[in-house]
Amino acid sequence: MKVLAFTVDVNIPGLAWDNIRRALAKLNIDHITYSPSHEFYDKTFRYLLRNQEERGAVYTISYVYAPLFEGDAIKLAMEKNIPLVLAGYSPGQPEPERMLYEFSRQLICETDWTPPEMATCGEFDAEDLSRFYNPRNYPSGTQFPRYLAPFHAWPYNQESIMRKVVELGLVATSKHANPIHSNYPINWLLMYSDLRAFGYNPYAPEFSALIRNGKADLNYWRIMGPLVDFLIRRRLGPGKEVTRSLNSLGLTADDLGITKPRGAYDPIPGRM
Repeated sequence: MKVLAFTVDVNIPGLAWDNIRRALAKLNIDHITYSPSHEFYDKTFRYLLRNQEERGAVYTISYVYAPLFEGDAIKLAMEKNIPLVLAGYSPGQPEPERMLYEFSRQLICETDWTPPEMATCGEFDAEDLSRFYNPRNYPSGTQFPRYLAPFHAWPYNQESIMRKVVELGLVATSKHANPIHSNYPINWLLMYSDLRAFGYNPYAPEFSALIRNGKADLNYWRIMGPLVDFLIRRRLGPGKEVTRSLNSLGLTADDLGITKPRGAYDPIPGRM
């Protein structure tokens, strides 16, 4: 298989860039980086954080943010006549209603991915909305790629994979392999918002499912879960990213709010 690695350069921390550069050198594969307008992303984050749907900040942002970079990958694949896109989603990402192990052909070939709420709120112009993938913009007969998440079907254990990537030299240390340290910095703000709104970490259900299925370690997350929540609430350690992200976006904690109904941003009618 001839592989082309692809990264959308939005809110990626330095540690993750270290991982990317090391893995690319070790695997000796080609790589394309796309750096979209940060002004658009900041505008989008501000609007979504002020106008979250009822499942909270992580759900709202993730299900607008992810389709943007997923769509970018599909567009690049079509531009270069690449038939297959692979994503590194864990078995808990995204929700089964959106993907079991592959995006449906309806989603890839027929569905406009523009979030309905963003299309009708009046805050985003045509250029903004054109950033979302829309197969209807392509001529009849266009061949669309497949989009798969192989770890939804392959054997998966979080701890063993973290150890293996260090052993193979794809990342430098166990810290570099840890999703707590390599995730998007804005994710700390999203978790903070949901902890305020709901009283629990929005990733708890995802990690609980991995633990029940033997794909993540109970003892590890029994300690790390409460510790991470403490750091987020107090804005300490990596939780300082909460304050940094709020300041960067020109928001305060009181600006974070749930104002939209469930499914307001979902481009597939009837799927809530």
